[in-house]
Amino acid sequence: MTRGTHLAAAGALAALALLAGSGPPAAAPTAPDAPAAPAPPETRLVGYESCGEALAGLRAAAGAAVGPWGLNDRDVAWVAKAGTGEARLDVAAAPAPEHSTTNVHEVGADEPDLVKTDGRRIVTISQGVLRVTDPATRRTTGRLDLADDTLVDQHRERSLLLHRDRALVLSGPGGMRFRTADEQATGEGTRLTLVDLTTTPAVLGTYSIDGALIDARQSGATARVAVRSDPRLDFRLDPRAGDAERIAANRSVIASAPIDAWLPAYEWSAGQERHHGRVGCERLSRPADATGTSLVTVLSFDLAAERIGDGDPVSVAADAATLYGTANSLWLAGERRPVHRPRPNFWGGRPAEVSTVIHQFDTANPGPPRYLASGSVPGWLVNQYALSEWQGDLRVATTVDGARGRSTSESAVYVLRRQGGTLQQVGAVSGLGPGERIHSVRFLGGIGYVVTFRQTDPLYALDLTDPTKPRVTGELKITGYSAYLHPLPDGRLLGVGQEADRRGRTQGLQVSLFDVRDPARPLRLDRYHVPRAWSAVEFDPHAFLYHSETGLVALPVDRGVRLLRVTATGIGELGQVTHPGVGEGTLNRAVLVDGTLWTVSAAGLRASDPTNGRSLAWLPAT
Repeated sequence: MTRGTHLAAAGALAALALLAGSGPPAAAPTAPDAPAAPAPPETRLVGYESCGEALAGLRAAAGAAVGPWGLNDRDVAWVAKAGTGEARLDVAAAPAPEHSTTNVHEVGADEPDLVKTDGRRIVTISQGVLRVTDPATRRTTGRLDLADDTLVDQHRERSLLLHRDRALVLSGPGGMRFRTADEQATGEGTRLTLVDLTTTPAVLGTYSIDGALIDARQSGATARVAVRSDPRLDFRLDPRAGDAERIAANRSVIASAPIDAWLPAYEWSAGQERHHGRVGCERLSRPADATGTSLVTVLSFDLAAERIGDGDPVSVAADAATLYGTANSLWLAGERRPVHRPRPNFWGGRPAEVSTVIHQFDTANPGPPRYLASGSVPGWLVNQYALSEWQGDLRVATTVDGARGRSTSESAVYVLRRQGGTLQQVGAVSGLGPGERIHSVRFLGGIGYVVTFRQTDPLYALDLTDPTKPRVTGELKITGYSAYLHPLPDGRLLGVGQEADRRGRTQGLQVSLFDVRDPARPLRLDRYHVPRAWSAVEFDPHAFLYHSETGLVALPVDRGVRLLRVTATGIGELGQVTHPGVGEGTLNRAVLVDGTLWTVSAAGLRASDPTNGRSLAWLPAT
């Protein structure tokens, strides 16, 4: 049953212009050091001419992809959403006090997080409650409860984007909880709330859409949100039947499904107004090898507006779990595997045939993104840091697992260049970490660093200045691994991860200071080790805080925040900040405002002296 109406014909023509590619892709040139791999299938996006064509294509693709247990025999995505940069948010009036910003991947592309500050206010979201704190007076000045009492809401994960006096709260199902078709059909997937912070926090509007939140990026006042939705198909799975019989029954369900089973429904509000709609099939495009198992929808919102609007949605018949954004581009990446292949094991092993499909969109202007090109590379991504745009090219670091699992795996870095509607490989360097997998990647201009690990931690330094001939310039082997790499001044690099013994068994938190000035001889200058401990930074670099002027590093470690000072040659501990009553891993954010360190947990906010951790004020959550 359809809720709402399709978009107007004028919008359909505009959407096709935004998404559809033109012309057949040319064959990719052979890179000199690329691992042997079959030529990737065509991934250029094309639009559907009609809803009938869209339905026929989706039914055929889903029918070919369905297995005996439905369409869910694919990866559970474990994606680190992370970043690093010091881009400052726009402010309206007098200069704000000096303040830190969210640790993001690219300057000019802000990322959602649990806390945001513009120097005048600190905005946090925890357990469904948005709180505003005045750092000058050290008082809580606003509170807005966005939670409800439903079971669905209790499992939601929330994050924030901030633009002047507007906050956008992003909410999606948390963890790996199974979502039923009923939850999707009633908009219980991704929920967005636009909040006015001018005085007392107040809701300006809400937006709900079928599907799971992938991620979001913000440039200026424009926020773009990516959502993945699965088709709502009522498979009747009989455990007594054989595989062939179950597949035939599932294909019968797919063959009779309407187009609305795939197209996500949405609803939005502004004050007392309520609006309903569904992404029109005229706003849907597909790659040539679409599986029909999921759709990715990109929404665009103006955070300076008084109304949240319908998001101006555009959709792609594809799967994606990783979003990478710059100030002018948006990249969506997802894995493609042979039909009916098993999902990866807990440790990340995938079949050798897995490849990563990447779609590029132009986001230089406000409004919906404009599709540019698509391509693919062998292997799988560790997270968004495995992608990097530089001088118009995209660098991609992946791990390819061998036929016998990780013991024969290796990693590579590929350079892709847009030629027409295709991202073509122009260079590659392979053979990184035989028998290991990538744990972290950092691209810095024409240089790249890749950490692989199984028993020891090779840190590879790469020269990428000639995109057609990328090469390894140096390698450092130490025990343990870095899960996150952060650039420091004067040719230094900081790694946060785990120490390990010679057998590869982890031994606790390890922070490593590397000297990478000589690309042929990367060195480790110092390390900081906390036995049997871990840091949220290993999984979410938003939790990392670095202040370049003082060398301060704030790391959540177990139940507190460790304050470190990093110099040109060493790492020293300054102090520690704790909160009353917090559990392990729940004190996971720190920001600097006007020389004061603010740490954030579900229990409240603490103001501290960043030079020693001494408490200055405690604001309990109420």
